[in-house]
Amino acid sequence: MNTPPPPQASSRSVRVTALASVALLLLAGCSGAGVSRLDSGTGAAQGAGAARLKVAFITHGGEGDAFWERVQKGAEAAAAKDGVDLTYANDNDPTGQARLVREAIGDRVDGIAVTLAKPAAMKAPIAAARAAGIPVVGLNSGIDAWKSQGLLEYFGQDESVAGAAVGNKLNELKAKHTLCVIHERGNVALEARCAGVKKTFGGETENLYVEGTDPDAVDAALTARLRQDPGIDEVVTLGAQFALDAVKSVKAAGSKAHVATFDLNNDLVKAIRAATVQFAVDQQPYLQGYLAVDSLWLYETNGNISGGGVAPVLTGPALVTRSNVAAVSRFAAAGTR
Repeated sequence: MNTPPPPQASSRSVRVTALASVALLLLAGCSGAGVSRLDSGTGAAQGAGAARLKVAFITHGGEGDAFWERVQKGAEAAAAKDGVDLTYANDNDPTGQARLVREAIGDRVDGIAVTLAKPAAMKAPIAAARAAGIPVVGLNSGIDAWKSQGLLEYFGQDESVAGAAVGNKLNELKAKHTLCVIHERGNVALEARCAGVKKTFGGETENLYVEGTDPDAVDAALTARLRQDPGIDEVVTLGAQFALDAVKSVKAAGSKAHVATFDLNNDLVKAIRAATVQFAVDQQPYLQGYLAVDSLWLYETNGNISGGGVAPVLTGPALVTRSNVAAVSRFAAAGTR
């Protein structure tokens, strides 16, 4: 999941070129047979003469979003290590994201990593990639759709499990009435988070739908709802920036509600340390990006399939509270958590 797009999100591409010497060392360390674009017996010997793997990394994230910057940073780190020619592109509109996948197929890439926030929109282009013999892995969104759409592997958080963990945590905190703020209608990951909260939380769980691309509208809707019902004692947001905004909305409404959130960034870490936000659920976006690219390299060079192609590789949930936030803070400051 996934943090929603900020206003006027657009697609973009970033080229990453890695050192051939790094690829040489890693290829030399691999052994065993596998399905590979490179010859498994001569990959290390080919060295700099071997063609680089071309990987397209296509998400529904928005431009300038800190969450997706972490995903991209992880993808670029893996590409640099593996000697992969990486193209990162994003479009928060499902039609636009599907177009980007089709363009990658036309570019004859060797692998595609993709998010499935709107699985139905991605079904046809993913099928086209498979028909073209291009391996596709999923990340971040679509844990219930990746296998049925024929993806090779999936890296991310089970949002239902993560939501249930939040519900249990709220029970520990003795909350009574939780407002779960959904900032993008139709996003399966966000819906699953709030459904998971409702499943385990012993109090009342209420969903509030807002337009995440309009911060002013989010603030107005949240402030108004808190003023209408002083009994709401917990606000759960589904993205780090929304939690920070929710703190302001709580204050503006004169509410006594606490704030908790999914996802993490450096400012959110500071808010947890200051106790203005109770806790966060970290799905480790850097790790999602890293594993998605690295898995395609491993598949192409050594035939490896993480999770055996039957189970997702989970990157969360990891609860970050005041008791453990210090251990996370230096990584958050570096932009990798």
